Amino acid sequence: MSSCLEPAKLSASPLSARLRTAAARLLLPTVLALSFAGLAAGAFLPSVPLLMASFAVGLAADIALHRWQRSVASSLGKLHATVTVRQVVRDLLMVAGLLRLEEQDYETRYLALVCGLLVFYGLHFACQALAIVVRRTRTLPVLTRNVDASALRLSAAPPALVMQRAGQRLLLFAVPSAAGLLAAAATGMARIAAVGIALSTVLAAVAVVMLLVRLLPSRRPATSEETLEWFESWLADYQPTVGMYFSGGTSSAYQANMWLEPLARLDGRPLIVLRERFMVKRIASTDIPIVCLPKVADLMRLEQSTLKMLIHPSNSGKTSQVLRIPTIKHAFVNHGESDKLSSCNPYAKAYDEVWVAGPAARERYALANVGVDDRDVVEIGRPQLHAIEPYAGAPKGEYTTVLYAPTWEGWDGNPGNTSVVEAGENIVRALLADPKVRLLYKPHPLTGSVDPRAGAANTRIQDMIRAASTARAAQHAQERPAPTAAADLAARTAELGRLTSSSYRTGADDAERMLLQSAPEPGRADAVAAATAAWEAAYWASFPVWQHQIVVGAGPTVYACFNVADLLISDVSSVISDYLASEKPYAVANTSGLPEREFRETFPTVRAGAVLTPDASGVPALLESVRHPEKDVYAADRTELKLHLLGPSDPPSVVRFNNASRALCAKAEEHRAGMAVRTLPVIPTQRDNEAALDNSDPDPVKG
Repeated sequence: MSSCLEPAKLSASPLSARLRTAAARLLLPTVLALSFAGLAAGAFLPSVPLLMASFAVGLAADIALHRWQRSVASSLGKLHATVTVRQVVRDLLMVAGLLRLEEQDYETRYLALVCGLLVFYGLHFACQALAIVVRRTRTLPVLTRNVDASALRLSAAPPALVMQRAGQRLLLFAVPSAAGLLAAAATGMARIAAVGIALSTVLAAVAVVMLLVRLLPSRRPATSEETLEWFESWLADYQPTVGMYFSGGTSSAYQANMWLEPLARLDGRPLIVLRERFMVKRIASTDIPIVCLPKVADLMRLEQSTLKMLIHPSNSGKTSQVLRIPTIKHAFVNHGESDKLSSCNPYAKAYDEVWVAGPAARERYALANVGVDDRDVVEIGRPQLHAIEPYAGAPKGEYTTVLYAPTWEGWDGNPGNTSVVEAGENIVRALLADPKVRLLYKPHPLTGSVDPRAGAANTRIQDMIRAASTARAAQHAQERPAPTAAADLAARTAELGRLTSSSYRTGADDAERMLLQSAPEPGRADAVAAATAAWEAAYWASFPVWQHQIVVGAGPTVYACFNVADLLISDVSSVISDYLASEKPYAVANTSGLPEREFRETFPTVRAGAVLTPDASGVPALLESVRHPEKDVYAADRTELKLHLLGPSDPPSVVRFNNASRALCAKAEEHRAGMAVRTLPVIPTQRDNEAALDNSDPDPVKG
């Protein structure tokens, strides 16, 4: 989450910004390269000051590189200039320099140092090998959350420095030996270097012992076979009936999170099935048991479970794998509906049913002719929208709150997908020019992930909003919430964090998180819902009514923004369909290049809202119609379009969603019963036996 409390920053040209970024990225590698050159020169001359300075600067630069520029360190590794190679070369150059400083009798004196360094590196390699083995033993075939997995003998992970950060471990453990070599160069006393190398060796040995202890039979987690047996036993005890299947990238978790609450309200025992291990951490707070099954063979174990149906918020390459399970029925619910072609994906015909919000989506599939049978389309409304408050007339306060929530650029390069590139800055500029507008800017999480121009425009828009917010703050310095508002928000944030996150270390691995994220306490879901509502109220109360805001991250949600907004400006996306649940005014940016009439005909969701051209010249008239409802010519159209897009309000969407789930579960039960009948063994009757004897060959030899 973010707001505009930070001071405005002067925007520089994109070229100068890129140059500064490139210079910053090259600084540490350049210093590192120069340190090796200095070491070589210091060893050849020889020069004690140059040796000491180059060695110290090089080690410090390497540590900083692994701390702040891991991608650069990884790139160096691809060139075979790994951290191990760099440290070995650094030590060898230092020892070579010390040898050059000695004029006689140096072989025996420094042979022990070289041997000590070899022992240290040997222990480092052993530690790395053991870390790999320990990680493998702690990587279970099933990852869970909200499940009591204590039977798997789980334990806390070893320190991250020992387990995961081989480069940092080598550099930090080498600090005593480096200090000893530097001291030896300064004083000529090799004994000091020996002491430093000995300390580094002891540190490496301790790390090796820590990992060896984890490989003892009593300290190992359950094996893969034991884990899978436990998982099947847990499935048999829990007996899930309804669930959600989700697979996606790092930024796609929002697609699943919007279905958590509706899934929890369904009749039956819910379950969430994931495929990527990282996704377990990205699913929002919920009491629903979560299981992650990365391997297809392990996923197939769900076939023998009591699970009857799965909803699918998105399509992915791994979706086809779970569709192979014949005992489970599958419903595609999508993560939002819009007029774009992505809402009529031909892949939808692979599911048993396609659940849509209202008649508009049914018509959309029929017109798209992508192979989805109309009999498989079920209208359920949008069960997530029950908390959206209805339209209550003109803005009540001094300011008109406008939510600008553009979608992202999409995969097909269509300029009509997002308004950020061509119209975003004009829209924001026009809104900021009105002294009675409070702007909420909530860009799509994937903005800029495909088209760099969208990312750059998004950055410029945020800079504009921050600058306008800072200027407005100077005019309204006395009009701020009481200090208790910020304190209340901090308290609500802490309470919500306590309820929704587990207190595990930064270096905790999946096994440790499984142990900590066990079965939730009874009533936690209700407590989280109450804490979320209290946090949202405290969030809005902590800002002045005139404060522009940039809203990113998990909270507040777009639905919470709906409730405080008087007007929505967006693109052709599911945001419009969801916002229509409030029947508040909205506008759509037309960057498709189509004339307005054709634009409205092509995208039916536009027909009950204003259309903005890329120059945003219609913003003043739009604001006027919001402030004076008698000038709003789309009010009746919004009521009609809401029914067309979201279906009737009676019965409520949550009821229709549950009814559809129960009906699909019934189909799954019927299918299972049919499979059981078809696979029953045929028991021959006495008449069949007699007929078999009559038809048998009397001469077995001849037969």
